[in-house]
Amino acid sequence: MEILILGAGDVGRLIAFDLSKDYEVFIGDINEKRLKLAEEFGTTLQLDASKLDQLVETMRRFDFVIGALPGRLGFTTLKAAIKAKKDMVDVSFMPEDPLRLDEDAKKVGVSIAVDAGFAPGLSNILMGRIASQLGKLDKGVINVGGLPKNPKPPLYYKVVFSPYDLIEEYTRPARIIKGGRLVTVDPLEEIKEVKIGNFEFESFINDGLRTLLTTIEADNLYENTLRWKGHLEKIKVLKELGFFRKENLDFTMKVILPLMKFESEDFSIMEVYGRSGDQEIKYFMYDEAREGFSSMARSTGYITAITARIMLKYEFEAGIIPPELFGMEEELFKYIVKEVRKRNITLEEYHKGL
Repeated sequence: MEILILGAGDVGRLIAFDLSKDYEVFIGDINEKRLKLAEEFGTTLQLDASKLDQLVETMRRFDFVIGALPGRLGFTTLKAAIKAKKDMVDVSFMPEDPLRLDEDAKKVGVSIAVDAGFAPGLSNILMGRIASQLGKLDKGVINVGGLPKNPKPPLYYKVVFSPYDLIEEYTRPARIIKGGRLVTVDPLEEIKEVKIGNFEFESFINDGLRTLLTTIEADNLYENTLRWKGHLEKIKVLKELGFFRKENLDFTMKVILPLMKFESEDFSIMEVYGRSGDQEIKYFMYDEAREGFSSMARSTGYITAITARIMLKYEFEAGIIPPELFGMEEELFKYIVKEVRKRNITLEEYHKGL
C-alpha cells in the first residue's frame, strides 16, 4: 500500500511519522527544505500542488492520498482526487464547503474524508458522538486552542500552524446556529472569558463548525477559539485598522510574525459540550509537545493519520465524509478514542443526567 501525503510541513511530517510504521509513505511538497526534514519518514518528491493537472497525474501513481496543504489549496486538492479517482483524507482548513463536491465524488466512486484534524476534526467527532447520544441539542459548544506554555508579550501567541490560516480565523465571518437559525457573525465581535479546569482564557467565535452546521440538529451551536489574555484586543485593533486586508497582509505578516516566533513548547486543549434537557455530555482533551513534534502537529496530524487508518480498514460509501459521521458510529468512535489515547493524548468523558 503506497500512500501519498501532500504537504511536508509539521502536520504532514507527523502524519508520515505515524503511517510509515505500517505503510509505504511518499511525501510531496514544493519546498525543498521541508522535504529534507521529512526524508526520515518516507520517500520525498517535489511537486507544485497548485497545478491541477500535475497533481492529478501524481495522485494516479498511488493507492491512497492525504492532503495536508494550506487551506487555499484544499478545495483544488479534493477536485484533483476526484479527477484521479483516488480515495483521500484531507486536513486543510479550506474556505469552501467541501460538501459541494459530494455528488462529483459519488459519480466516480471516490470516498473523501474532510476536515480530519484537531478542530475541525476531533471536535466534530466528539460533537457527533454527543448528538448521537442526546439527539437534538439545546446547546452545543466547542472551546479549543493551541497555545504556548510560556506566552510572551506583546501578542502572547506562538504560531503553530500556517500563519495565513491563523489570520483567516480572525477575518473569516463565523457561521453559528443561534435560536435554531443559521447566522453569521464577526469573529471578533465579542471577546469572552472562558475557564477550563485550572486555565483561564479569552475566546472568540470562529468559523470552525463547517459541516456541523448541516449534520447536527441544535438550537444553539458554536465554536470558540482560545487565546491567552491580552492577545485578542491587539488583534482586533489590527483588523479594524485594515492590516489584515489582502493588499496589506504580506506587510503585516513581516511585522507580526517575528513577534509570534519564540522558544516555548505548546499545548493543545479542547472542551466539547452538549446539553439536551437535563442531560449533558462533555469531553475534555489535552496534549503537550513530545517526540520532537509540537502539540498542534500531534493533535492535528494524529487525527488525520487515524482517519486514514479507518478509511483503509473499513468500507465506506462514495462521497464526501464529514468527521462527525465517524463519531456517530459506535464502533468507529471507540476505535478513534482507543487510538487517540494510545498516542498519549488525554481524552476524558463526563456525563450528567444519563
